[in-house]
Amino acid sequence: MNLIIFDLDETLINVDSDVEWGRYLIDKNLVDPDEWKPKNERFYAQYKNGQLDINEYLVFSCEPLKTINLELLKRHRDAFIRERIEPSILKKGQKLIEKHRSGGDELLVITATIEFITKPIISLMGIEQIIAPIPEFANGAYTGKTVGIPSFGKGKLQRLNQWLKKHNKTFDDITFYSDSHNDIPLLSAVTKPVAVDPDPTLLQESKKRNWPIISLR
Repeated sequence: MNLIIFDLDETLINVDSDVEWGRYLIDKNLVDPDEWKPKNERFYAQYKNGQLDINEYLVFSCEPLKTINLELLKRHRDAFIRERIEPSILKKGQKLIEKHRSGGDELLVITATIEFITKPIISLMGIEQIIAPIPEFANGAYTGKTVGIPSFGKGKLQRLNQWLKKHNKTFDDITFYSDSHNDIPLLSAVTKPVAVDPDPTLLQESKKRNWPIISLR
């Protein structure tokens, strides 16, 4: 059996779900726009430039889980996914998922966006297994922290190795689809790396290393 790993943001969907979630919270006045908008865009720029401090970012990303009523937040999350994520799901990405599923492959998403947002998104696509930053939940509430290694950069490879060991899984081949140069550590480790609508840095690296380059747009 083969393992097929997908990045989520700007790979299977044509937006970054965490950035869009931040914009949604601002639009709905659930967070202070004067504070949140510049931070949201600054973190996104840092991500694009390969300069993101993932721990600082996750503190920012998890803050609404701590400060907003959980039931209200869940309702807004569902509305956000319906209004802003469903229209961004790439049809070619869905076809690729179905191709691998029909071939008997095991499917997994690895993302740097928190599980609170991404787990329902991948369920829409028919994928149930995910590795993502896990918001800490204690005494009936989110704490604003995450647990474990953040699945970002080299952390994606570390989390994958933990997942393989935990589930006692071995595979003949592991394929990873991603758009981002931040995923080069994991792309370098799998048997079949695939660049999907890659950013300029990943495009250059893919050409240098003869990695397949595809488009789902």
